[in-house]
Amino acid sequence: MMESIKWLHVACAVLSGGGFFIRGILMMRESVWLQARMVKVVPHVVDTVLLVSAIALASQWGWAALQLPWILAKIVALLVYIGLGVVALRAGRSKRVRVLAWLAAMLVFTYIIAVAVSKNPLAFF
Repeated sequence: MMESIKWLHVACAVLSGGGFFIRGILMMRESVWLQARMVKVVPHVVDTVLLVSAIALASQWGWAALQLPWILAKIVALLVYIGLGVVALRAGRSKRVRVLAWLAAMLVFTYIIAVAVSKNPLAFF
C-alpha cells in the first residue's frame, strides 16, 4: 500500500512542478490562459493530493519523521517554494519580480526533488 502512495506522491510532484513551470511561462507571456478556470483549479487538486500523500508517507515514522533532517529540509523548502510561487503568480508588483520569483521557485523545487531522491538535505552541495 505504501509503495502505491509513494508513486502517487511522485506523480503528483511531477504534475505540480510541471504545472507550475507552465503557469510561469504563461505568466511571462501574459497569456489569457492563466485566467482559465482549469488552470486555476487543477493545481490546487494536484497539490492537495501531493500533500495528503506526503502526510501518509511521513506517518509511517510518526513524529520521528520530523527528526529526519531531509524531511525537515523538504518542509522548509516547501514553505519557501510556496511563498515564491505566490509572488511569481500573484503578488509580484512587476513582471521582473514575478519572473525572478518564478526562477527562484523552480530552483527550490529542484532542490526539493534532489533532497527527496538522495535523502540528504545537502543534496545540492
